[in-house]
Amino acid sequence: SVMSVKGDLSSSEKELLDVIATGNVQEASRLLGCKDVRVNCLDEYGMTPLMHAAYKGKTDMCKLLLQHGADVNCNQHEHGYTALMFAGLSGKTDITWMMLDAGAETDVVNSVGRTAAQMAAFVGQHDCVTVINNYFSRARLDYYTKPQGLEKEPKLPPKLAGPLHKIIMGTNLNPVKMVMLVEENPLLVEAEALDKCRRVMELICEKCIKQQDMNEVLAMKMHYISCVLAKCAAFLKERDDRLDGLIKSLLKGRDSDGFPVFQEKFVRECIRKFPFCDTTLLQQLVRSIAPVEIGNDPTALSVLTQAITGQVGFMDAEFCTTCGEKGAQKRCSACKMVVYCEKACQKLHWFTHKKVCKKLQEQREKRELEAEKLRVQQSK
Repeated sequence: SVMSVKGDLSSSEKELLDVIATGNVQEASRLLGCKDVRVNCLDEYGMTPLMHAAYKGKTDMCKLLLQHGADVNCNQHEHGYTALMFAGLSGKTDITWMMLDAGAETDVVNSVGRTAAQMAAFVGQHDCVTVINNYFSRARLDYYTKPQGLEKEPKLPPKLAGPLHKIIMGTNLNPVKMVMLVEENPLLVEAEALDKCRRVMELICEKCIKQQDMNEVLAMKMHYISCVLAKCAAFLKERDDRLDGLIKSLLKGRDSDGFPVFQEKFVRECIRKFPFCDTTLLQQLVRSIAPVEIGNDPTALSVLTQAITGQVGFMDAEFCTTCGEKGAQKRCSACKMVVYCEKACQKLHWFTHKKVCKKLQEQREKRELEAEKLRVQQSK
């Protein structure tokens, strides 16, 4: 393609930029068919149509431009901003994801030395940071579905790539949720299949550490997934049919306050077993978790989640007590102290919650009473 000169736009190209702002996909599609419209034309700041569409948060427009051959890694902007940076600034996770899927480079920095993830964090678009930090393309996984070198069989049976990729792309690291994802796919509920997936996760983990641009975050995530898969496989080998028992163990709370001790110990153990001892990330995690007594905050899961996804656990969202999904709204009607994303999760948790529900209810009522007394005293 011919190198575009900044600000050298035909009248149809100027029209295209106006149409992108309004979001009229039909009209944009017509203009992109014109002879005098280049999909990667540059305005006077060096912005391409794709950058404009990403910045304005127009998902369908971005899709259209990519179909027409928009260059996701065009780097002519006067301050070195890329389409991925504009996507992150817009706060639209679907557009951020689309740019990554189209091959956007994540480690490019702009004129102030920030990557797309750092730019998004800087303006508070934390969900976009999460998407960028957790992106792992299907192509990178599919590499393992083809025999390499002298292998007769590939390391990963092709039919397992889809289900495994779904687990890799998840941003909810609660082990209960991850076991649920394994459980919902019959292809995975089999010790041999899980062992193959685990092995591939370990290989990718190692690759993330040994590659030129070391990615400790992704390495830790792959390691953590491999630990969860290993646990599932071990469980199936002992009682070879279902993973319900493992979910129950992970949910079972202690008598005093319902805190899931086994889950906490499991997550701590996963972190401790990370094979690359001298990584900054591991040392940081251990420093945050080691001094905390089991049952106190922060939990190992919240520390790990923040490190890997960039999500802060105490954002304004409520997390499901059972599976950790964000945005849970169903409270236990008795104690009002636990919250669930849906009825099924509440039912699953009841076997252990029923032992502490009354106690939690009494604690809450006592606190409310004390707060009320205090208010009365202060108003006198």
